[in-house]
Amino acid sequence: MLNFRQFAAGPDPFGRTFQAMFKWLQTAISIRMADMVDVKFILEDENGGRTEKTIALPHADLLRLSRETGRPVDDSWCARLAALHLLHMVKTGEDMEKDLVTVPPAEMRRCADEIAQMERPAAGVR
Repeated sequence: MLNFRQFAAGPDPFGRTFQAMFKWLQTAISIRMADMVDVKFILEDENGGRTEKTIALPHADLLRLSRETGRPVDDSWCARLAALHLLHMVKTGEDMEKDLVTVPPAEMRRCADEIAQMERPAAGVR
């Protein structure tokens, strides 16, 4: 997924598919005194039902992952990490009852590896 702004997510364990829309990204220190990057998405199902999910990326884990991968921490990378975790949440049903979800380090690494895999073919074309 190279476009984190609007994408299809699902089906979930109940067969529903959602349209996910990026709403915002901001440092959580400014809104809830947490050293995280928060990424908010709106999910809309086929029947027009809407829910919001905020994916929290711990700053220390982002910095560690950035050092390990050589990838700079920027808004688009953070938004894509969060979007991939949201896709995982929808497909598995994991943490879907929560409005605010903190991504564990191992899951953040999985998402970063997936982004790197997607970027490899694109980088060769340029």
